[in-house]
Amino acid sequence: MRLLFGRPIPGIVNAIKNLRSKGYLIQALDAAMVVSERHVFYAAEKAIAAFQEGRNVAKDLGIEILRYASGQRQIEKALSLGVSDATERVALLIVDDLEEIEVRRIANTLIEPDDLGISFNAERVRGFYDISDAEIEAAGEDRIPDLVLERVALVDAYR
Repeated sequence: MRLLFGRPIPGIVNAIKNLRSKGYLIQALDAAMVVSERHVFYAAEKAIAAFQEGRNVAKDLGIEILRYASGQRQIEKALSLGVSDATERVALLIVDDLEEIEVRRIANTLIEPDDLGISFNAERVRGFYDISDAEIEAAGEDRIPDLVLERVALVDAYR
């Protein structure tokens, strides 16, 4: 798996659909909501395991990844973590095990890579994941990534 960041190229949503129709396993997320690589990789691993074990809620692996990454059981809520043509910055997850040249070719058709890496919006993340002031007071703002991972881990507990 690879996680790349950048500004979306116009028409990214249709471009991803096109690549997926060719068999590529790609999911784009709003980069402002991605708190760590571990966040996305853990969500992807849980989604893949759910499909393998027949526990998936979504019919599409990309949507199942969004469901876990969002910490949500409901697909409709999870979709807000995805991208639209209005998304400013994208975290692009390429699930396939591809050669570096192929990863770059795909990435260049979807994003203009930047060197910002993980650069989440703490206030949006706290609101989206319902992280309370009490949690921040107890754990500290620097532990937001851990609090988000906790929500990813608990998705299966809310069945």
